[in-house]
Amino acid sequence: MTSMETASIILAAGRGSRMKDFDGNKALLPLVPRKSAYEGSRPILMEILANLPSGPKAVVVNHKKSDVLYATRDHDITYCEQPELNGTGGGLLAAGSFIEECGCSQLIITMGDVPFVKNATYKKLVEKLEYKSLVVLGFRPEYKKEYGVLEIEDDQVRKITEWKYWKTYPDKRQQTLNICNSGIYAARKDDLLRYFSVLAEKPHRVKKNIDGNSFEVEEYFITDIVEYMGDDGLDVGYTITEDEEEVMGIDDLQALNRAQELFRIRS
Repeated sequence: MTSMETASIILAAGRGSRMKDFDGNKALLPLVPRKSAYEGSRPILMEILANLPSGPKAVVVNHKKSDVLYATRDHDITYCEQPELNGTGGGLLAAGSFIEECGCSQLIITMGDVPFVKNATYKKLVEKLEYKSLVVLGFRPEYKKEYGVLEIEDDQVRKITEWKYWKTYPDKRQQTLNICNSGIYAARKDDLLRYFSVLAEKPHRVKKNIDGNSFEVEEYFITDIVEYMGDDGLDVGYTITEDEEEVMGIDDLQALNRAQELFRIRS
């Protein structure tokens, strides 16, 4: 293994709480439906694994862990358990040992419910690491909905701002924020590891509503690392997908139906 290989981390610990009447791991939802939208073949996770660059791969697991392990039993994968579902940053922290030991100087961080990102797009992200410490994959949607947005200054991503904050900005400022965050990143390993302790020490208090029960939890967000790096003078860049459906996340039944239709058309 050479230092120029790319390690990949797939965050696939989630429950998929917005997927009505589905209790499985959403990374295992089928792109080819059979009996129903929830039953079929070609799990999302298999499509992601097929498109990632060559190099060591880790899957972060929690919900229905045994199902994920069984589905990927024929792949050479490191499994990193996220003890509790405490955000994307929590998933990244769970993969800390894999990152430290993988032998690669660069890595991809992607989500377990985003199946259509092309191999060429991942490679483009990694290529920009020649000049950047971290690179964000952005997209320009027709409607920004409730996506997080990239706040860019002098071609650097200064921060990623969630909808609940940018929705309060004046209209003029909102109109300038037209690149959204896909939740997919490339990073230089050593630069990323510098911020693990900072991330771990600064959780957010987040209100959750699951199965009708409301409670407050601590969560960690990868997006915080963008701001930490910028504050320290590290370069954080971005690249933009040509098609927003390339980075569509499958988090409800409507999105799953659309993804299955896209897969049918493209296959």
